Amino acid sequence: MMDARIQLAVQNAIGVFLQGKGLNEKAITDELVKVFSADEDYLDKVDMLDAVFDENPQLEDLREVFFDMLLMNFFSADVKKLEEDYLDSPEWAKIEDDTLDRGTELLNVLLYINECHDEDIVPELGDFLKEFLLVDEDEFQDEYRIYEPVIENQILMESTIEEIAKVARDVDEESELKELFYPLMCFFYDINPSADTKKLIAQNAVNNDFDMAILSILDTFNQS
Repeated sequence: MMDARIQLAVQNAIGVFLQGKGLNEKAITDELVKVFSADEDYLDKVDMLDAVFDENPQLEDLREVFFDMLLMNFFSADVKKLEEDYLDSPEWAKIEDDTLDRGTELLNVLLYINECHDEDIVPELGDFLKEFLLVDEDEFQDEYRIYEPVIENQILMESTIEEIAKVARDVDEESELKELFYPLMCFFYDINPSADTKKLIAQNAVNNDFDMAILSILDTFNQS
């Protein structure tokens, strides 16, 4: 099974990322949709996803992002076919252990957007940090460490796209948020961007293809 919103996010991200590259966008998208829709165990689908990226090295930057979306699809669609308490089972705990080194912090943003939809609230950076990630709580200091570049630069929500780009280029290379900083901050800067704002974001992007693909995923989740 494949969640309709995730399918749209996959299509949009691939379309943005491959724009102007002369590659067969439809064929690649169809392969990915086939993986997400497959009636297979989760780890088998992870292997299938990796195979698509191995065959299309030009997509490598998106591999772990699509792992995040495969996991989101599991939560929203695949898990419906399993026992009600499957996510509390030893089997799922082992899967989590086996995939600890996979994915990105994009997963947290997507889960937060889902929660906002469920609670009918507007996504907002401060709310994401304090109410979803709980970065102010002592027991969540790992999250504080990871999101420190964002926490320290919340003032950018009152600044400009150009300033977000400038700060993004200075984020420590070792930071787990280095690549995601710009699209994440731009998403929260304007969650309903106009065409002109999107153009400005693209013009100032640190890594244009990747940044705009990530933004397309966030926008798709938020708008659909």
